[in-house]
Amino acid sequence: MKDKLKEIQNIQYFTKGHRGILYLGDYKKKKVVIKSERKDSMAIARVENEINYLKILNPKGIGPKLLFYDKKFTYFVYAYVDGDFLPLFLQHCTKQNKNLIKKIIKNLFIQCFRMDRMNIDKEEMHHPYKHIIIEKKTHKPIMIDFERCHKTIDQKNVTQFCSYIISDFMIKVLKEKGIKVNAEKIINAARKYKKDIKKQNLDKILKNVN
Repeated sequence: MKDKLKEIQNIQYFTKGHRGILYLGDYKKKKVVIKSERKDSMAIARVENEINYLKILNPKGIGPKLLFYDKKFTYFVYAYVDGDFLPLFLQHCTKQNKNLIKKIIKNLFIQCFRMDRMNIDKEEMHHPYKHIIIEKKTHKPIMIDFERCHKTIDQKNVTQFCSYIISDFMIKVLKEKGIKVNAEKIINAARKYKKDIKKQNLDKILKNVN
């Protein structure tokens, strides 16, 4: 794996989070992100955890594409997602983008549903301000930061995302784009979904974002 890391050119510091440090580079003529653990972080094995879950979730169309990692799990490399975080993307949209926005929201709910069905909890879906990037060319929503992922019998990705959709911020932004969110009906539909996690109950939630 070290040899592969040497193949990455123009490596430069990008940003850091609570648990990891990110660098940008060029690998096989494409931009990539290198993520390693912060030495001053109290979190343990977060990089290894994220690698393991990306390997599980990538085949389901979830997360940035994992390219490679080292055997000691000190870093991993994934495809750079060129786009804007969801809130910024929405602010740049107009009412003419109404159907596109609805398509993106549906896609995100489906990704959350898939994780729920796999008994995987991503965390942060009730305030995913910097956890969702809308890819510029395809407009596909890509979730990032899976370091806190864990197995659970209390699936809540969909219900957490419901909380985000009915937040004052999202209701206001979506209303400006011509999309009405029925918070009360979404809450009721989310309760039914929580009791019985199936596609029909997810569809009832989506019907109230129109």
